Amino acid sequence: MFESLSDRLSGVFDKLTGRGALSENDVNEAMREIRRALIEADVALPIVRSFTDKVRHRAVGAEVVKSVTPGQMVVKIVHDQLIEMLGEDAQPIDLNAPAPVAIMMVGLQGSGKTTTTAKVARRFTQRDKRKVLMASLDTRRPAAQEQLKVLGEQNDVDTLPIIEGQGPVEIANRAMSAAKLGGYDVVLLDTAGRIHIDEPLMVEMAEVKSAANPHEIILVADSLTGQDAVNLAKSFDERVGITGIALTRMDGDGRGGAALSMQAVTGKPVKLIGTGEKSDALEDFHPKRIADRILGMGDIVSLVEKAAEAIDAEQAAKMAKKMQKGHFDLDDLAEQLKQMEKLGGMSGMMGMLPGVGKMKKQIEASGLDDKMFKRQVAIIQSMTPTERKKPDLLKASRKKRIAAGSGVQVAEVNKLLKMHRQMADMMKKMGKGKGMLGKLMGGMGGGMPDVDPKQLEEMAKSGQLPDGMELPKGLPGGMPGLGAPGMPGMPGLPGLGGSKMPGLPGMGKGKKR
Repeated sequence: MFESLSDRLSGVFDKLTGRGALSENDVNEAMREIRRALIEADVALPIVRSFTDKVRHRAVGAEVVKSVTPGQMVVKIVHDQLIEMLGEDAQPIDLNAPAPVAIMMVGLQGSGKTTTTAKVARRFTQRDKRKVLMASLDTRRPAAQEQLKVLGEQNDVDTLPIIEGQGPVEIANRAMSAAKLGGYDVVLLDTAGRIHIDEPLMVEMAEVKSAANPHEIILVADSLTGQDAVNLAKSFDERVGITGIALTRMDGDGRGGAALSMQAVTGKPVKLIGTGEKSDALEDFHPKRIADRILGMGDIVSLVEKAAEAIDAEQAAKMAKKMQKGHFDLDDLAEQLKQMEKLGGMSGMMGMLPGVGKMKKQIEASGLDDKMFKRQVAIIQSMTPTERKKPDLLKASRKKRIAAGSGVQVAEVNKLLKMHRQMADMMKKMGKGKGMLGKLMGGMGGGMPDVDPKQLEEMAKSGQLPDGMELPKGLPGGMPGLGAPGMPGMPGLPGLGGSKMPGLPGMGKGKKR
């Protein structure tokens, strides 16, 4: 969503950071560009004015003049100001109240209320281990109640039984008493929406509010509606009093102005963002992380959190044991590819890595896409269990059969086998304890590994290890099959006392140093 804004801002900062000293004119020119970029991103005009005024005031002041790197200092000021505009700290949904905690979901028709309700319920159930009851109060839209019931069944969340002819207030009362009797922790009330704000809708919301006395009222707004979403939030807040906002379709190609203006205009925090259609595509809104993403600094914390949720710990432990013994068959490779897909595929992971924003065009030109993982998994699935365990069996006739079965050319099968062979060789080296990774793995059991800090520092300086915000010259390691034309290979990590490890699989051998 923030791609175009991110590109514009990185262009402005590239000009600034390339200079040794900054004059007031340089800062003014940069502010003009930033103002233009924010207006194009559909941020509310009063917010743009206040934002650029605050940045200019701080940038022309003493803190930049005295700083060692004025350009970097301006980036920091813009970063801090962005965080302030987005709302300082993350504010998740508050469940700190006597059970059952009622949460009322409000918004216009088509903004994704019912889907978001199910996503929130799934999150409370699986992540927070709460007992959740969902109730649909939408008696106007055909099959709205059935939709919530189906979503509940899909995500293993209880829904209130449907009784024909009951009004929203009666359903809300029934939901609260059912939750008390059933020992539920949280009740999610999915209210009705309209195409636009009208008096009957507001009266209905107020009645439901007084009946259920919700602890939180979350406004679900479609981020693609731009500034209209901000006006909507103000109207709902004035009439019903919302406690937070959930923005849907943040994975779309909207300009992101609504997300940036919401907190500043309404004073209400954005608590959740919907990042896709799937039931797990919901994230807490972290202002600092969003600001990092906008300024191309990546979002490693979110990537790690995502990995912790998506990767099966038992499976990972089994894999680690096999690798230590030096075993790595095609089933293991398929498992690795599936896990990368769970993390949002290539584009999802790349967007969260620092400094990769500038390489986007290069990545697109090289033809790397998320379909690549699916193709490679399909090739492996076209093999027999014996062939996956013993890839050496694959001679020409078998390769032809596999290629026909997975709908690819034989060359693709050969490429996959070559990639697997490279990875398997690397695992064997790791298993024998050669190279840096072997030493580190060996050191895990008995305290810290014996690593020379000076050597590590030299490696970091030469771009072989990620250091802070710096990214290695090639793409991040460990990603299979990235042998794309025109992209530099990542150099092998020198073994500390062992032999030099090969370049990471599928990424070329890297330059010799």
